Amino acid sequence: MKLPDSPKMPKFMQLGKWIYHPLQLMEASAKAHGDFFTLWLTNKQPIVFISHPQAIQEIFTTHLESLDSKGSAQILQPLLGNNSLLLISGETHQRQRRLLTPPFHGDRMKSYGDIITNITKEVISSWQIGKAFSVRDSMQEIALRVILQAVFGLYEGERYTQLQTRLCSILELTSSSLRASLSFIPALRLDLGRWSPWGNFLRQRGEIDKLLYAEIQERRDHPDPSRNDILSLMMSARDENGEPMSDLELRDELMTLLVAGHETTASALTWALNWIHRLPSVREKLLAELDSFHNADFTEITRLPYLTAVCQETLRIYPIGMITIPRIVKSPIEIMGHQFEPGTMLVGCIYLIHRRPDLYPQPEQFVPERFLEKQYSPYEYLPFGGSNRRCLGMAFALFEMKLVLATVLSHVDLKLVENYPVKPIRRGVTLAPSGGKWLITTGQRQKVEKSAIEV
Repeated sequence: MKLPDSPKMPKFMQLGKWIYHPLQLMEASAKAHGDFFTLWLTNKQPIVFISHPQAIQEIFTTHLESLDSKGSAQILQPLLGNNSLLLISGETHQRQRRLLTPPFHGDRMKSYGDIITNITKEVISSWQIGKAFSVRDSMQEIALRVILQAVFGLYEGERYTQLQTRLCSILELTSSSLRASLSFIPALRLDLGRWSPWGNFLRQRGEIDKLLYAEIQERRDHPDPSRNDILSLMMSARDENGEPMSDLELRDELMTLLVAGHETTASALTWALNWIHRLPSVREKLLAELDSFHNADFTEITRLPYLTAVCQETLRIYPIGMITIPRIVKSPIEIMGHQFEPGTMLVGCIYLIHRRPDLYPQPEQFVPERFLEKQYSPYEYLPFGGSNRRCLGMAFALFEMKLVLATVLSHVDLKLVENYPVKPIRRGVTLAPSGGKWLITTGQRQKVEKSAIEV
């Protein structure tokens, strides 16, 4: 079997490029080798990057007997644990997914609307007029407080404060390309005490585990059927055999929700605010749509088409997850004429698919209108992955994203700091906007009534 072509550089250089310059590596490889190319990012097996929608469809619809995801995201294991939904497969994965699905759908999700809007109002009330602020820090605070309140039902107290502090600390340990090397190069994981990066990580993780297990035990000792936070729903859920999730399973899924549920949303919100204020026409259209909203139920604002399109385009142009969860070939398989043998890893390259000119004309331009003019298939637009591995929190993330943006834009006027670049950078395993204080509050926003304009 001949693998698709690989960049002409040593394997260690490919890994270095993937850690420090992932977008350039993917773009150069696609330019040289097309929709299929091979990268050597581990010592164990080749990883084939695929960026053709037809091939993605074939992968997503292939039976699990031929492709498996078990162990393919091991890079996340030290943080999330072996029982994370991202790391398990087969019947175990299906069971966990069924147990975790109910809190993220329908009316249950809408009940979190007040939490999201109230937290957003509290955070933006601290922004000082005329003073630049860190957009990333503010969005991370909103997203973390939302996830703590929605997942745990924690609003205040020692455990709430400790979890907030510890989670921020442990995520900062992989917040740059250099720090992310710990995740990609196991040989760097040396516990040389709390002042070493890996030693610090292990101690932070241990403190978070104590907090999570203490919360789980408290819930078991004092059950409260009136609670509707996600942890309570997870603890009351039963599989087809009447079995609940174990403490270890709960811990790993809680870490997955806490990490995946706020880091990614914070990045997406930061990107959205950048694009909205960098492009006056986008901001004007969005504000006009928000001003036209008169429903007493504020959560209905999430149905507005242009707001939705802005969020969709934000997640297209710089998807937070650059690639899908890898699939490992278990039995020989053919994808678009390419033969793959067992042991090969296949990943859908979300970033490159979202940059295909045949799907997205002028793909480097931020154009929300493209989502109003065309319906994209789940193999052409896949910011949350796909098939049985599509992000469980997708609906919640979009719901939160729209409510936060609508609340911010309805309450304050903002402007960009001139000539302050915002660039895509690696943040752990995700793609995120660079930091810095590049937005300024210019005052409270006065809603412009249409009738006043016409007069």
